[in-house]
Amino acid sequence: MTMWVYFTKHKGEMFQHFLNFKAMVEKEKGVGIKCLRSDGRGEYFSNEFSKYLKEHGIQKKYSCSYSPQQNGVAERKNRHVIEVARAMLNEKNLPNDFWAEAVVIVIYIMNRTPTIVVHGMTPEEKFIGKKPNVSHLIVFGCIAYVHIPDDKRSKLDPNAEKCIFIRYSLEQKGYRCFNPSIRKLQVSRDVVFDEMVCWYSPLKITKNGKARNDDVPSNVEQKSQLISGPQKSSISGSSSTPWKGRLRS
Repeated sequence: MTMWVYFTKHKGEMFQHFLNFKAMVEKEKGVGIKCLRSDGRGEYFSNEFSKYLKEHGIQKKYSCSYSPQQNGVAERKNRHVIEVARAMLNEKNLPNDFWAEAVVIVIYIMNRTPTIVVHGMTPEEKFIGKKPNVSHLIVFGCIAYVHIPDDKRSKLDPNAEKCIFIRYSLEQKGYRCFNPSIRKLQVSRDVVFDEMVCWYSPLKITKNGKARNDDVPSNVEQKSQLISGPQKSSISGSSSTPWKGRLRS
């Protein structure tokens, strides 16, 4: 089962996201959507949404109030995604501000992981008919040294910028990295990763029993490295738009 994720600020955005998803799926697969199954939340029941479904012959099915077990597959998958995202954030001591990026990476990995639902292949391979490449996978939240082009620095300036790896870019063949010091997000293919190190210090337990890390970078000795391009991951194994985790080849 291939997964997509959309992030919304307001419930009214749901209808437009559905239109974008419908256009993308039908264009790629050449078949139409026959049924929309959901819970009973109000964002699926606007007059505009309901009218569109009727006009295009799309059935609308939803679970009864306070009966999440009727939508069990989606509920269990949502719980699985959240639990893995929580573990990834805790592994690198990242604050909860990065929860959306963690969810994106979780779905990216799950779409490329064998599952009992699709025998002998991954959900991504089942959907596109091609075995996905996983050689570029990197540990989420690790330190990323992003190369600074010669035109943007002098001879004595550092040739790399220390950031956090947060996502694979969908529009470009590169890595999305974030620099918390200056709150700058950038995409680059010339990156060296230190997958065993994290930016933030371990959580501290205060007197009132609450955990915090004060957003303090951990003291890590930076080794000089020659930036030459994306490095292979140490992970074992071969290796307006919804994020499905597809990195352009």
